[in-house]
Amino acid sequence: MNHEVIGSCSPQRGPIGPLIGRAGDLQRIRDLLGIGAQGGALLLSGEAGVGKTAVLDVLAEEAHAEGARVLRAAGVEFEASCSYSGLNQLLFPFQESVCELKAPFRDALRVALGFENGPAPERLVVSNAVLLSLQTVAAGAPLLVIVDDLPWLDRASAAVLGFVARRVTGLRMSFLAASRTGSRCLYDDGALPEYRLQPLDEESATHLVSTRFPNLAADCRQSLLVVASGNPLALLELPSTLATRRGPALEQVPTVLPLSQRLKAVFGCRFIGLPQPSQRMLLLAALEGAGDLGVLQAASRQANDGYDLDDLAPAERDQLVRIDEGARHLRFRHPLIRSAVVEHSTSGERRAAHAALAQVLVDQPERRAWHLGEATLEPNEDVAALLEQAARTTLRRGDAEGGMRTLIRAADLTPSGPDCGRRLAEAAYIGAESTGALPSAQKLLDDARHTATDPQESLHSAAAAALLVLNGDGDVDTAHRLLVCTIEAGTHAYDAQDKALIDALHTLALVCFFGARHDLWQPYYRALEKLTPETPSILSALGKTLSDPARTAAAASEELDRLVEGLVGTTDPVRITRTGTAALYLDRLGSIRPAAWRVVRMGRGGGPARRYLSGLILLCIDDYLTGAWDEATQLADEGVRLCEIHGYRAFAWYFEYVQAILAAARGEADQARAMAERIIRWATPRGAACAAHYGHHAATVAALGSGDFTGAYRHATAVSPAGSLSSHVPHALWVAMDLVEAAVRTNRQGEAADHVRAMREADVASISPRHALLMKASAALATTNNDEALQWFAQALAVPGAEKWPFDFARVQLAYGERLRRTKAKDQSRGPLGTALSTFEHLGARPWEERAVAELRVAGYDRRQPGTSKTHTLTPQELEIARLVASGLTNKQAAERLFLSHRTVGAHLYQIYPKLGITSRGMLRDALESLSLLETEQ
Repeated sequence: MNHEVIGSCSPQRGPIGPLIGRAGDLQRIRDLLGIGAQGGALLLSGEAGVGKTAVLDVLAEEAHAEGARVLRAAGVEFEASCSYSGLNQLLFPFQESVCELKAPFRDALRVALGFENGPAPERLVVSNAVLLSLQTVAAGAPLLVIVDDLPWLDRASAAVLGFVARRVTGLRMSFLAASRTGSRCLYDDGALPEYRLQPLDEESATHLVSTRFPNLAADCRQSLLVVASGNPLALLELPSTLATRRGPALEQVPTVLPLSQRLKAVFGCRFIGLPQPSQRMLLLAALEGAGDLGVLQAASRQANDGYDLDDLAPAERDQLVRIDEGARHLRFRHPLIRSAVVEHSTSGERRAAHAALAQVLVDQPERRAWHLGEATLEPNEDVAALLEQAARTTLRRGDAEGGMRTLIRAADLTPSGPDCGRRLAEAAYIGAESTGALPSAQKLLDDARHTATDPQESLHSAAAAALLVLNGDGDVDTAHRLLVCTIEAGTHAYDAQDKALIDALHTLALVCFFGARHDLWQPYYRALEKLTPETPSILSALGKTLSDPARTAAAASEELDRLVEGLVGTTDPVRITRTGTAALYLDRLGSIRPAAWRVVRMGRGGGPARRYLSGLILLCIDDYLTGAWDEATQLADEGVRLCEIHGYRAFAWYFEYVQAILAAARGEADQARAMAERIIRWATPRGAACAAHYGHHAATVAALGSGDFTGAYRHATAVSPAGSLSSHVPHALWVAMDLVEAAVRTNRQGEAADHVRAMREADVASISPRHALLMKASAALATTNNDEALQWFAQALAVPGAEKWPFDFARVQLAYGERLRRTKAKDQSRGPLGTALSTFEHLGARPWEERAVAELRVAGYDRRQPGTSKTHTLTPQELEIARLVASGLTNKQAAERLFLSHRTVGAHLYQIYPKLGITSRGMLRDALESLSLLETEQ
């Protein structure tokens, strides 16, 4: 049995574990009660379901474990009119102690407790008798008296216990009672100090739900947390109702959460006691949602049912709602009171309230459409059209789930005809492309096909089908045929304003990217040429940067700049992730990181799962390229889990690629190879060549790290053969230098030179600083002329901004140092080798770290031996540069002081590091200080 107790009512009295989020509350209550010390009395209050009983249980168990005696009673509704029934609960086990009292007290108490017959005793005598009896019980050990549900305790017992509670201090007795906030009881006069138990904080509530319901979908979890507002009972009870209320067509939390029977009893008991007009007014407020008193007043007049704002007074007095007159705003004291109001209404009452609200919300078309949809039972094209317009607004806001839900409702209210199938098809597309509701998307797609007169005419139907095929056991060619046939046979006239056409073309671009073949992209290019009045920027950019970036990406640079600028402040996940995809092969992911994080945070909060995945992919790859490998690992693990939860098998390979290439770079070659092979095996039979290329890239890096250059060459040429950058194979860019290095290491000098020639002809250096670095370094690796090689390496390392890619940059430094060392320039080689070593150590790139250490050792520097270089081995200019840089100046600032270029300063630093026996600028200060001290001593 799991004995972890949550901050809510506990039906069993067994061993209790620590309450989640209640450590501070428990300690404060202990201090106020003084159990085992001087004693004390306290009233514990809090809203229904906040966990008062669970707190009482823990305190009781702890007190018992520490040797105290614990007496408990609880108010019971049907015994509230039975005098002294509460005292009977407390003292029934201690009849012998009662009998030991002196006659007047004993007789009065036995009559009060119902043990004997007799005239009604005086209240003061009974009170003193109880106090004396409890003192007797407490004689052998400290005593804790606990009374739960105090408002339901009979008045006679409550009065006596109040008398006792005010006198416990100093008697080794502690008295603790619990009462619901807002309930009237005998302690309202403040005779007892009160401690109000607050709802759980956000972190504790999240931990509670994640612990008890680990498989709850993210969107459900987030909605649950918002509605429950930290109420533990609600957090534990609501998930059971979601499982039975969520429809098969949409995996989404209802607007107003349904209540379990237990929650209905807790939150609805005070509502049903209100006058009927007050109940009607509260229902109107619950369905309106925003709490706008002006809207409520106008809607109550439209309803013409004899209620208005004045009828909120009883609910306000009972603290069910709070009204801010200044802001003209109503707020339910707890969101679950709102749910209880809706649960206790009839369907007819709800439709009438929705209709009244729709009549007054004419200036808010989205809300008006939703209320009309809820008020309408029969098909109505006017209402369906309004709902479709509302769905468009919702989608533009980035709320894919809301848009999908609204479109489904629009289809439900659509009369028989093509519009019903069209709306269902678009809902299916959103489910497959954005929300992650793949089973729902499949059902919606099936329904759309049943209602459509010509399924081939539906672009959204084709796009949804292609995504489902891609994600299932189908292949790229099948998904491609579905889309191309529908696009080319459609009646859309290639109107660039046709949303269904644009969505279909975006899906086509994704399918073509997966396939990574020239022939797949041709229909996409033809469609873009036909679009009128002009091609949307994002489609145009994708046609250049995602299809064949080696040849066309650089031409899209300015177009991409404008797209990135347009992301400032936007929350539309579709726009953000599509722009990020266009930025991938131009190495511009860094510029969209803030926007990508917005998408991820939305996803973690229950936003569209597919977009959540896209945001994670963009961040993962950027983290790998820019050296944030720990974060890349965490995000990749998160992505794999998310794919498993939502069934996105077609996108898991992105994250597995990141996991594989990180393992390869860190020297975990066996793991990297196994993961790469898994990607390749999944991709090959499906024609997803792009995924296979990513797998081969990871395998190439693993082979290079383990010294298997033949294997590295085999995997690199599986992406693109030596001597060419294969057409429409984007990843050919990312394995280019790997291929050249593997070719050189396996004595394929001709193939290496041919590949460098292909890189030059494609002008890959114009794509980004990283590609300029890799192209120049590849030229250096491929040439047998040492002078020419050293010039190429120097040019590569001098590319502005190239250091932003630390792993690639350090690999080039390592290769530069290796070539310098082989040309007998050992002293010069130590600078780039040492700096590369520092980077590899920071990244955890073990194979390359070991290579750098070995090269440094051959070059005469063994970092395990203390350096013996002294400042007098530096030239005067080197010494001045070292002192300036050690003082904290940048290369540029030091260059300005000495009237040099910053590149000259950098070159000198490469000479300075090995002379001082160090590997980075961060070690300069200590090296200079220790050497100055050494010279002084000598």
